[in-house]
Amino acid sequence: MKKYFRFEELGTNYRREIIGGLTTFLAMAYILIVNPITLSLETVPGLPDFMYMDKGAVFTATALAAAIGSLVMGILAKYPIALAPGMGLNAFFAYTVILTMEIPWQVALTGVLFSGIIFIILSLTGIREVIINSIPSELKYAVGAGIGLFITFIGLQNAQIIVNNDAVLLGLGDFTDPNVLLTIFGLVITVIMMVKGIKGGIFYGLAITAIVGMVFSLVPMPSGIIGEVPSVSSTFGVAFEPIFNDPASLLTVQFLIVVLTFLFVDFFDTAGTLISVANQAGLMKDEKLPRASKALLSDAIATTAGAIVGTSTTTSYVESSAGVAAGARSGFAAVVTGVLFLLSLFFYPLLSVITASVTAPALIIVGVLMVSSIGKIDWSKFEVAVPAFFVILMMPLTYSIATGIAIGFIFYPITMLVAGRAKEIHPIMYGLFFIFLAYFIFL
Repeated sequence: MKKYFRFEELGTNYRREIIGGLTTFLAMAYILIVNPITLSLETVPGLPDFMYMDKGAVFTATALAAAIGSLVMGILAKYPIALAPGMGLNAFFAYTVILTMEIPWQVALTGVLFSGIIFIILSLTGIREVIINSIPSELKYAVGAGIGLFITFIGLQNAQIIVNNDAVLLGLGDFTDPNVLLTIFGLVITVIMMVKGIKGGIFYGLAITAIVGMVFSLVPMPSGIIGEVPSVSSTFGVAFEPIFNDPASLLTVQFLIVVLTFLFVDFFDTAGTLISVANQAGLMKDEKLPRASKALLSDAIATTAGAIVGTSTTTSYVESSAGVAAGARSGFAAVVTGVLFLLSLFFYPLLSVITASVTAPALIIVGVLMVSSIGKIDWSKFEVAVPAFFVILMMPLTYSIATGIAIGFIFYPITMLVAGRAKEIHPIMYGLFFIFLAYFIFL
């Protein structure tokens, strides 16, 4: 096992990998609660019954998709990167595809299935890997830093430290709120551990924050140990039904837009996450991602499997950085996370203790670690600084990794051409320029 996952080469051990995998699971376990609520449209009452997905089935599908994706990534690609149904993509699935476009959720799942199959083809042919390796190093560093700011923003928002302000869009939250104070406590404790160089400081910070939250009744005590696993029968295999029963529903411009959007967002969310997490873990070699084709194939398989069991697009999670910061370096950590997602099917009541106040400090600290890649960008070259700056800035401002990448990648060929450095631009970057322009214009 140690030889397969290259423990000696990576300077790791079982303890670090297990703590890293557990930390990643804790940082992303919220998806087990958020995804079923989002896809079931529980917060939108009054719709016809056929528009609602079964919440219990989506919970089981979410756990299965996350388990399958994480296990495949860990075993096949050997990266400490976990996968689960993506935030943002699930909102697009529910609120845009189902509510706005009025496309049945069964057809929406078919769209996810198609995007997954196309991803598998692109991954097997090596096209996805070529595209990722064509991205200049400056923009790769910018992607990592941008994701760092983005997940820090998510952590601050989840903890209600940063809230909506109608006058200036954003403002500070209520610092007399006990939950906000719990997050601040957890942040201080985690910072102290990290400064002291304590291995697994992020994980221990999570655990201490959760315990303190229970003591002050801010984090609920588990209602039980073992709960019944909800049936997935109402969503399993439903993605195939429109293909055989109503193929005409797939021959529309709207359905094409759905597939293209799933393709676009998943492709560049995954690319950004793989690059940033691998860079943080010190796994990049010559500015390229080793075994990129296997990592991308793992992601594609996860999306396809997720669509079959009944959930929106499954993608690599930036929260994997929390596990890397806690010591994870090999695919064994992703295997640990995958197994924990399987176990979560049986121990669902325990998930009630994982709240935003508990996980927010981990996300904030990881953001600090990831933003350090800014120092590797040559800010003295304005033609590089502009696109890198837009990548970094627009991710948190637009609440989208893919949008930040798109805006920066549009500016890159423009600034490089004007600076007389056209020969340094990879041909694929020109292609991405037009693809991103078309995305903003038509989608």
